[in-house]
Amino acid sequence: MHDIRAIRETPAAFDAALARRGDDAISAQVLKLDGERRAKIAAAEDAQAEQNRASKEVGAAKAKGDDAEFERLRALVGEKKAEVAALQAEAKDLDAQLTDMLARIPNSPAEDVPDGKDESENVEVKVWGEKPSFDFTPKEHYEIAGVAPNMDFETAAKTSGARFVMLRGAVARVHRALAQFMVDTHVDENGLTEINSPVMVRDEAMYGTDKLPKFGEDSYQTTNGFWLVPTSEVPLTYSVAGDVLDASALPIRLTSHTLCFRSEAGSAGRDTAGMLRQHQFEKVEMVSITHPDESDAEQKRMLGCAEGILERLGIAYRTVILCTGDMGFGARRTYDIEAWVPGQNTYREISSVSTTGDFQARRMNARFRPADGGKPQFVHTLNGSGLAVGRCLIAVLENGQQADGSVKLPEVLAPYLGGKTVLGADGALA
Repeated sequence: MHDIRAIRETPAAFDAALARRGDDAISAQVLKLDGERRAKIAAAEDAQAEQNRASKEVGAAKAKGDDAEFERLRALVGEKKAEVAALQAEAKDLDAQLTDMLARIPNSPAEDVPDGKDESENVEVKVWGEKPSFDFTPKEHYEIAGVAPNMDFETAAKTSGARFVMLRGAVARVHRALAQFMVDTHVDENGLTEINSPVMVRDEAMYGTDKLPKFGEDSYQTTNGFWLVPTSEVPLTYSVAGDVLDASALPIRLTSHTLCFRSEAGSAGRDTAGMLRQHQFEKVEMVSITHPDESDAEQKRMLGCAEGILERLGIAYRTVILCTGDMGFGARRTYDIEAWVPGQNTYREISSVSTTGDFQARRMNARFRPADGGKPQFVHTLNGSGLAVGRCLIAVLENGQQADGSVKLPEVLAPYLGGKTVLGADGALA
């Protein structure tokens, strides 16, 4: 959510920030609505003052025995009372319209975000690791001999439809091992607090984390009104909604491993093969609640946490900063980490690490009390994948594949796999 006062003070700068995203100028519409709302509020206050004056004069007229003046003033009080109620109702309606308009305007990009129209103009900032070389044509994850029997799309389609998968046996265990390895690393080495968070949330939580009202079609809603989380960013970030935190409590660093649900609206025909783009998937999420002065440094820290997972798994990757045309709605700056997937001979996104500034905090009224005791200020919120478990599984399987259909697994997973480091061509761990 944007600060209406900032739009009033610098409307041209506000429109210029939107133009960087490819959006039309909207400050004139915002300020027109804001002006109408403020005028109604002022008129209601004037009418209330007139009502109050008339109310005082009613008693004086009655004491004087001036019946005519008494009746006139009493009628005026009733008239002003009705006028105040009408003006307040109109102001409330205009306020709701203004709030809805502001809620649909994306966040302003940070100054260092590169301008661009789409993902082709994202800027590479880091490349890590060596891509594996093969003396055979590498397969996609679902084609590898040791994987195919344990990655069951047909049964999942029978129970749930397209874009679902049932993982079986050793592949299911490797998937679980990856999630455990990620959470343990974030807790034991990166200093995050593990949260077992709900996967069903209320409207307020979705709204506060900028998923509503604009992107409701991208998520699933239950028949009794709960939303299935698109990511645990929603419950983790919203956990501080309405709070006034002590500055000494910041930063708050959280992580959670949950199921995530996305309708993938508008993505028909994209990445339908394999388990790259699913309606239900698992992700280990990182969320930080920080002091505004520390949020840029915190984003770099979170990026390092996510990159570190891939480095310990030995997966080559590159990191890009998203251009203005490819950033998400609520992001002020986003880095994507893309893992190398040999089966497609390309890098694929496996994590996004974003700072929203105070954009989400304003929506959910999350503030902190400065150490000097000044007026409460809005916190900054950040979120990032640490990592997407299914996509990480894809990268591990494809990078470790062998000519005989087996898969060599990263050594760091051995403690989670009973000491085993190979997925055999027969689909069993060895």
